[in-house]
Amino acid sequence: MKSRPFKQVDVFTATPYLGNPLAVVLDGSGLDDAEMQRFAQWTNLSETTFVLPPTEPTADYRVRIFTPGGELPFAGHPTIGSCHAWLQAGGKPKAAGRIVQQCAAGLVPLRQDGERLAFSAPPLKRSAPSPTLLAKVAGALGLKAQQIVAAQVLDNGPVWFGLLLSDADTVLRLVPDHRMLKELGVKAGVAGVPVAEGSSMLIGRSNREARAFGGKAAMAGAGDGLKIDLEVRAFAAPIGVEEDPVTGSLNASLAEWLIADGHMPERYVAAQGQCLGRAGRVAIERDADGKVWVGGDAVTCIDGQVTL
Repeated sequence: MKSRPFKQVDVFTATPYLGNPLAVVLDGSGLDDAEMQRFAQWTNLSETTFVLPPTEPTADYRVRIFTPGGELPFAGHPTIGSCHAWLQAGGKPKAAGRIVQQCAAGLVPLRQDGERLAFSAPPLKRSAPSPTLLAKVAGALGLKAQQIVAAQVLDNGPVWFGLLLSDADTVLRLVPDHRMLKELGVKAGVAGVPVAEGSSMLIGRSNREARAFGGKAAMAGAGDGLKIDLEVRAFAAPIGVEEDPVTGSLNASLAEWLIADGHMPERYVAAQGQCLGRAGRVAIERDADGKVWVGGDAVTCIDGQVTL
């Protein structure tokens, strides 16, 4: 065991403790799979990453991503959080303003705009779910058929059962049966559009998370910093996470699906985490080449050493 540089960062927020925390071991060299998995279980965070030298010549660094229940080929908030930690620790990208992360899913480009990072959404494979599975997932979520606008199985590394619901308030009221979702082996990602501009429960409740985001227009990327275009929740009991605070991979796959099918515009802001006392913001943009970028802020909350 040796002392290794370590950071714990909060992702998809510029305000500490309102986003999704990530543990980052900045030197994962010499650790085997079991040691990485054991530490990820110990941190008890949705993800823990280990930064390694790249094996691909065009990559700036390599990262391995672990949940408490296993390794992921790709995940969004670990991508932004690991890149933030790597840059803050003195990492120098080969090309200014552009970083290339190597992970099990391949090479993931990131771009830097001030303090905000955005990753290019990985290629998405999607398909219509079977009616039988859709009915079972709806039952586990406590949904009626008329509350579901559209559904897709989304695969950009992680596989999500994506559901677009009738409105944002329906998303926020969900009380899932996590044991049933685990038995089904389904990670469910649900989204809903506020019924009218400014009507989201996020604003109506005027809770501390909403107040914390007052005036953060630059981070939210729209309006007064409180306006949101999509409310998102992620339930991942099969990998040991009943509800994830803010989920980059899900928001990436939702964006590619919902923009392509005309449910969302090419630029929007998603909110996630309210039901967990968080106030995550994910900035989505499809560029002129049709590439979807998923962006957000990150802030370091713990900076030090870990013995592994």
